[in-house]
Amino acid sequence: MAIGLLAALVAAAFVLPVPKPEEVRAWALGAAGDAAVLLMFATYVFATLIPIPRTVFSLASGLLLGPVVGVLVAITATAVSGLMSFALARWVLRGMVRRHMDRPKVKTLNERLSGGGWMAVASLRLIPVAPFLPVNYTCGILHVRTWPYLIGTVLGSLPGTIVAVVVGDTLTNMPPTVVVLMAILAIAGLAGLWFATRSRENSVDQLDQPVE
Repeated sequence: MAIGLLAALVAAAFVLPVPKPEEVRAWALGAAGDAAVLLMFATYVFATLIPIPRTVFSLASGLLLGPVVGVLVAITATAVSGLMSFALARWVLRGMVRRHMDRPKVKTLNERLSGGGWMAVASLRLIPVAPFLPVNYTCGILHVRTWPYLIGTVLGSLPGTIVAVVVGDTLTNMPPTVVVLMAILAIAGLAGLWFATRSRENSVDQLDQPVE
C-alpha cells in the first residue's frame, strides 16, 4: 500500500499542476486566517503522538508559517507532545513492562540514561535516526526524571528543528549544507551520549572504591 501510494503521488506530480510554496502558504493562511498557528500547533502535537516522523511537521511548519513562527510552533509542540507521551509511558506503559526492568541489559540502559541527565536525553535528540516517539516512551518507562527529560528534549531537538523548518520555508531539495549539518548533529549527539554515560560510570566506580 505504501509503495502504491508513493507511486500514485509521483505520477500525480508529473500530471497535475503543483502549486508553488508561496501559493500553498497563501492558501493555508487565507483559509485558516488567525487560527493557522493554533491549527498547526494542534496538528503537530497530536500527530507526533503516533509513529509519524516529526520532521514532516517541522517541514510543514516552515512551509506554512515561515521560519520564525514555524520554529516557535515546532519546538513548543515538540515539548508538549514529548511530555504527553512521556507521561503516558510513565503512568501506563511502565506497569506493563515492570517484570523486564531487572534484566541486565535493561538495567544497564536505565542506569546510563537516567544517570546521564539532560545531556543524555539531548544527545539522543541530536541523532537524526533516533525516532522521536520511541525515545519518549523509553525515557518514560525508565527512571529518567521529568525536568531533565524536558530540558534535554527541547535543547536536543532545537538544532534539527531549525534546520527542518528552514528547509520547509525554502522548500529546496535538501542542499548539501543541510546534509552536513545533520551529520554534525549526529556526531555531536553520539559524543554527548558517550560523555554523559561515561561520566556516570566513573562516578559509580568512585563510589564503589573502598575508603582507606
